[in-house]
This record gives sequence, structure tokens and C-alpha cells, in this order.
Amino acid sequence: MKAPNEIVDLMLQQDAFSQLLGMECIAIDKGSCVLRCTVTSQMTNGFGIAHGGITYSLADSALAFASNAHGVHCFSVDTNIAHLKKVKLGDVLTATCTESHRGKRTGVYLVDIQNQEGMRVAYFRGTVFVSSEVW
Repeated sequence: MKAPNEIVDLMLQQDAFSQLLGMECIAIDKGSCVLRCTVTSQMTNGFGIAHGGITYSLADSALAFASNAHGVHCFSVDTNIAHLKKVKLGDVLTATCTESHRGKRTGVYLVDIQNQEGMRVAYFRGTVFVSSEVW
């Protein structure tokens, strides 16, 4: 079975969207992941703040990497996000994903997204289906 960092490296090589957003994996382990990205002008909406999809995408990728780091393919089946504070151009976002539950067929993960000042800007919860396919 592959190590968590090998799995994430393989996933990132094929993940054009995470690459497009400039996501950087800071830490990875079975059931946990820390990702970071900087908000660029291409990520802002008509109000000049980050599009909500940016925090969602960062959290979704953290969920994918954390859940798959166990060495078994996982797929999200339910996710939700709460946007708590405005995210601005130039903000550096860090998504920290932790495993809340891991069963034979499902896993539940929580992702905390903070800006460079340590302020929580969003909170994400995701459920994954745990397949039988190994990495």
C-alpha cells in the first residue's frame, strides 16, 4: 500500500483544478490534510471578494486527500459549507481537514478554513463513500 504523501502526489498530478488554484499540500497523514492557497484576482467575484467556490474547492480537495490517504479510494457523497467571513484578494487560506468518523463504507470529515491572520473564514463538513479499491 502506498504512503499518504505518495497518494496525494498521484492525485495532485491528475488534479488540474487544484493545480489551477495553486493549492499546496502542507501536511498529509491518514485522515488529515492541510492545504494552502493564495487568493488571486482570477478568484474574485463581482463584489471584489473571493468567490465562495474558492473556499469550497480548497476544503473539497483537503477532504479528498485526507480520506484517500488511508490507501483506499474514497468519493464524496455529501458536503456542505458555511462561509463565515469575507475572503479578500491576497488572502492566504489554509484548510485543515480532520477525520471525525471512519467506518467500513463511510467517513466523515471536518475542514476548518482560516486566513493568514488565523481568522476562521469558512467551515466545511463532508461525507465520503469508502470503496474497496486500493491505491
